[in-house]
Amino acid sequence: MRALIAGIGYINLRDSSVGPVAIAELKKESWPSEVSVEDLSYGPIAVFHNLTDASPRYDRLILITAADFGATPPALRWSRWHAPLPESSEVQRRIEEALSGVIDWKNLLVVLQQFEALPAEVLVIAVQPVETTFGMEFSPGVLALMPEVLRLARELATSEMTATAHV
Repeated sequence: MRALIAGIGYINLRDSSVGPVAIAELKKESWPSEVSVEDLSYGPIAVFHNLTDASPRYDRLILITAADFGATPPALRWSRWHAPLPESSEVQRRIEEALSGVIDWKNLLVVLQQFEALPAEVLVIAVQPVETTFGMEFSPGVLALMPEVLRLARELATSEMTATAHV
């Protein structure tokens, strides 16, 4: 099974930087040949080309990001991506946003889903941010969650098919 651990987010927006920062840390580690680690904080169309050009294709994508999932911050959860594809007008809107430079994990997944470029299994590790203003440092709460984010990414990338998501 080939897995891609990927981060997405803006690098200078404090807790919203969790994806790229986690990937920078994970890239320092040694990985089995079937696991890749990459920052996907760039255009979904380019990501589409990179994923479809990968040989062999990835079976699993573990995406690390900051996301508001309604929890009291700081919080961490992971879940499977299994959202239905939105109507074509919504997909078009998300493509337009992506082409204008918006970096958003949902846009990325919708665009990849539209073009059938998602791996069979997509898992999202999301951190509910505390601070999203300009800056380089995490809030203390999100900083405390980072070891668990990294541990979870390692586990999901190297385990067999996972059972159910943990909230």
